[in-house]
Amino acid sequence: MRKRIHLTKQKKRILIVFFSILLFVGLIFTVPTFFKKFDLQILNKEPEPEIVLPKLKILDLDSNTRPVAVMINNHNQARKYHAGLQDAYMVYEMIVEGGLTRLMALYKDASTQKIGSIRSARHYYLDYALENDAIYMHWGYSEYAMNDIKNLNVNHIDGMAYGNKYFWKDKSLRIATEHTAFSSMDKINQGISDLNIRNTTNVEPLLHYSIDAIDLSSMEGAIPANQVVIKYSGSMTTSYEYDAELLQYKRSVNNAPHMDYEGNFQYTTKNIITYQVKNTTIRGDAKGRQDLANIGSGEGYFISNGYAVPIIWEKKSRTSKTVYKLKNGTELKVNDGNTYIQIQPVGQTLTIS
Repeated sequence: MRKRIHLTKQKKRILIVFFSILLFVGLIFTVPTFFKKFDLQILNKEPEPEIVLPKLKILDLDSNTRPVAVMINNHNQARKYHAGLQDAYMVYEMIVEGGLTRLMALYKDASTQKIGSIRSARHYYLDYALENDAIYMHWGYSEYAMNDIKNLNVNHIDGMAYGNKYFWKDKSLRIATEHTAFSSMDKINQGISDLNIRNTTNVEPLLHYSIDAIDLSSMEGAIPANQVVIKYSGSMTTSYEYDAELLQYKRSVNNAPHMDYEGNFQYTTKNIITYQVKNTTIRGDAKGRQDLANIGSGEGYFISNGYAVPIIWEKKSRTSKTVYKLKNGTELKVNDGNTYIQIQPVGQTLTIS
């Protein structure tokens, strides 16, 4: 028979204190070891890889810098000396008087050191500066453009007024002086600052870009587009040839490569949008200046990566954006890269092959 042990209250207290001391001493030696092992595990753990989402190369969608639209001279004398067009994220080409065309090149967050040559404003180009909320750079203007710049409140810098500050004439070029005006992004930005022109925008880019390559070949109405020939008049034809290695279209004018004079390279583009609008000669204009029926809607083509697909375009007003859609009604997306928008006169030949 087991003998019961009776402890007095005093002995119980002594035992409680004794075991508490043992527990405390054990914690002193075990807890640091535990945390040391825990810290080593954290230090030795492989860091989680940082997820970097791909971004567009052609535009910084996080930037609120306002675009700049530069009126580019495309006269036969001037074209040989073109500079800086490859830095433009988008270029418009339209008919002007004499069967010639002019270009309007758009820049955003660029640092181009020579752009031009720069020529005078035409009123329907203002519609496309406005749809991009762009500051318009030009040297001179037609009377129609001058009136519309005022009436439409177009932010602009004119070389006729600021030629010595924000532009320059390249006197080394042995051509008529009206073909020798140039500027740079440094000078343009200085002018924007000096003239207190708003330099930020909350307007989204005109086009919707896809980071992933768009395969047009399986889309409705797709046709091969290795050669694109866009006739503007009897004296002006723009053409493109697809380079499957570069994944770019090489640009030519009147069967000659369209070259950058400063860099000695042929201009290229990733995307082409082409459609036709009616042009008429303004009655009574001594120089035969043109008007364009560009408000409305119609059909055209989007061309990229060796294929063309039919599209629908719509522009509701001079200040509103042109909306481009596929034939099924979905809004057009373009590939990451620069774009030429070729607005061709109605009735002229377009060849895609």
